[in-house]
Amino acid sequence: MSAPHEGFLPGQHPIDAYGAGGFKFADMSHRGSLLALPSGLYAWDVRQAADIDAASLARVLAEERGLIEHLLVGTGRDLAPLARPVRETLRAAGIVAEPMATGAAARTYNILLGERRRVAAALIAV
Repeated sequence: MSAPHEGFLPGQHPIDAYGAGGFKFADMSHRGSLLALPSGLYAWDVRQAADIDAASLARVLAEERGLIEHLLVGTGRDLAPLARPVRETLRAAGIVAEPMATGAAARTYNILLGERRRVAAALIAV
């Protein structure tokens, strides 16, 4: 089963699996990168860590202030740092960005979501 054509599934859902260029969640699958936000899961047009900028995170920044405390950023197979302007933009919105490899970000997202933390994830497909 595929995710809705708009690339959106309302609500917060754990990531059941990742790899082969996509993700599985809520008995669905999505090929490509993914934003897991309090408002829902969205397709994300980022393919590599160097593409992450404030514009690519506009949907994250559009979430109601205070709903996201931590943004786990899955930067692909390996950890890649976020550019200073990206970190500063998120910090100004009250969000702490935590870059890590996508697998670690997906696993950590699930744990924090289970703990009912104010968490979101921006995950580059691997």
